[in-house]
Amino acid sequence: MFRIGKTLVSEEILENNFHCNIEKCKGACCVEGIAGAPLQKQEANLLAKNFDKISKYISPRAKKIVKNNGAYVTLKDGKIETPLVESKACVYVHYESNGTLSCGIEKAYKKDEIEFNKPISCHLYPVRVKEYSEFTAVNYHKWSICSDACSLGNELKKPVYEFVKEALIKKFGNEWFLELEKIAKNKTQ
Repeated sequence: MFRIGKTLVSEEILENNFHCNIEKCKGACCVEGIAGAPLQKQEANLLAKNFDKISKYISPRAKKIVKNNGAYVTLKDGKIETPLVESKACVYVHYESNGTLSCGIEKAYKKDEIEFNKPISCHLYPVRVKEYSEFTAVNYHKWSICSDACSLGNELKKPVYEFVKEALIKKFGNEWFLELEKIAKNKTQ
């Protein structure tokens, strides 16, 4: 681990390679797991505000769940996440005609219908961020469904931090990312 400002960063984001391989996994991260995507309060509010624009990119069943239960779920501990369909798929999954899954939120964003991309927790993946009172932990998350992404990352020699550069800058700022790059370069010399 190393420190940048008030973050403690795992060296694994420098040492491991990753590049999403949607051709292989077909977007499994949108339907696997045991919880919805973690949301920041601002993101939850934006989902609720923009649901009508996003809804055309999700399934009828997902639309019904959101209409009945809301655009996000607040857990007992106060954390917020996306709702799930049948305790499995994120309600915001978009089913492509070729069988690949994508994000309905991101679809609306790319068509300039809404002003935010997907949740930062999704945008950062495979990096996971956890807020503590004194610092923020920035870690690499390994998930078996992403083995093809690790293989492609190795083939392309694309470190995790470079793969999620845009999201890291969005989360922590450009100065933070420049410091991360400097640390990464020093480690490879």
